[in-house]
Amino acid sequence: MNKREFIKSAAVIAGVTAISPLSAAVDPSTSASVFRDKAGEEKKSIALRKSLGFGMINEELSLTDKFKLARNLGFHGVEFNSPVDFPMAEILKAKEKSGIELPSVVNKDHWSSPLSDPDPEVRKKCIRSVAASLREVKELGGDTVLVVPGVVNEKVSYEQAYINSQGAIRELIPYAEETGMQIALENVWNNFLLSPVEAKRFVDEINHPLVGWYFDIGNVLRYGWPEHWIRTLNRRIMKLHIKEFSRELMNTKGLREGFKVDLLKGDNNWPVVMQAVREIGHTGGWLTAEVPGGDRNHLKQISLQMDEIISYL
Repeated sequence: MNKREFIKSAAVIAGVTAISPLSAAVDPSTSASVFRDKAGEEKKSIALRKSLGFGMINEELSLTDKFKLARNLGFHGVEFNSPVDFPMAEILKAKEKSGIELPSVVNKDHWSSPLSDPDPEVRKKCIRSVAASLREVKELGGDTVLVVPGVVNEKVSYEQAYINSQGAIRELIPYAEETGMQIALENVWNNFLLSPVEAKRFVDEINHPLVGWYFDIGNVLRYGWPEHWIRTLNRRIMKLHIKEFSRELMNTKGLREGFKVDLLKGDNNWPVVMQAVREIGHTGGWLTAEVPGGDRNHLKQISLQMDEIISYL
């Protein structure tokens, strides 16, 4: 499958609606529109809606009221860990009452039972869990499951992780095809797939339009620049996670201390990052916060910070 065919089939399977190149309006149900500038050249306008992790809403409220709070603070979506801890009927009822969307979920078993594990039974456990997440996100009205592709450590070599995780992801493809949902691999601190070129090759070798990337903008600042990753991964990026990172805090106070900085206060060059998102014509439609949560005042601040970041599009 060549690149043109890959993109076309991905659009068909994911249900992306084609938009007339003469239209300049952005439909809120889509992530981009194509229009012609004064010189007659096609340009793409990118739109990103804001989402946040469900665990970030730290107020003692019912599920419905948590969703309503998120909506009132300017968020359009909420991202659950999956398999979910709430009855599905309760989530769907709260979704209907609040008007919130549930575009994606994060599988919660890919660390404890990684797809790269040498033990096939451990890999099967994760495969079953991700398959359940694919069914759940479809029922929730979303389209994407975030999956950590594997973990390299003193007991699992890099090559072994590469082979095992690709094999496990290929075993998941029938579940993705059955549900029509996407498997989006995320860059995390797992000692694995440490460059954008390698991450691109990993997905291309699997070569399926329902397998792509859930790019975390903040996670790569430890050893790279997110704009480089965005341009290299390009249309393979299905969704975007947002967080901040300070190399100065990392160097002076400790590795993970680098995350202890507010959005817009770290080392992300947001105008440059958003320019890269615009350049690739990103169609994932969502920017999801994965930062420390809090009460409504704290979440409102995050919402405003995300507005400023999105404004750079």
